[in-house]
Amino acid sequence: MQDGPEDLDAARDEGSSRAVVVSDTPVRAALRGRCPRCGQGALFAGFLKVAPACAACGLDYSTIQTGDGPASFIMQIAGFIVGFSALFVEIKYHPPMWLHLIVWLPLVVALSLALMRPGRGLMIGLQYRNQR
Repeated sequence: MQDGPEDLDAARDEGSSRAVVVSDTPVRAALRGRCPRCGQGALFAGFLKVAPACAACGLDYSTIQTGDGPASFIMQIAGFIVGFSALFVEIKYHPPMWLHLIVWLPLVVALSLALMRPGRGLMIGLQYRNQR
């Protein structure tokens, strides 16, 4: 017997129910900062601090450890984008060094911070999907 969409909606609407509604895409839910199992509860308690458990389905997040993996990938991605952009601008326009510093340093910091939370969510979602 297959659960239909109305059964899933009923399980979500019932406040006292601890029924587990499995998200169809744990990676997509984690990228949005939501629980990879149900897609409802918050994944983060702060900017990068992972919550202890999902408030909606009770999934314990302490078993999911990402370590420094997201930071490594984000630094490589931001470094590649900003490094090659700076190289292109230097070869094409030859701006002074102070202009490079004013433009590229804040850009690499902003890009790293903007990608850090989705990157960590991605790693958590992938780890959850592959552990099931």
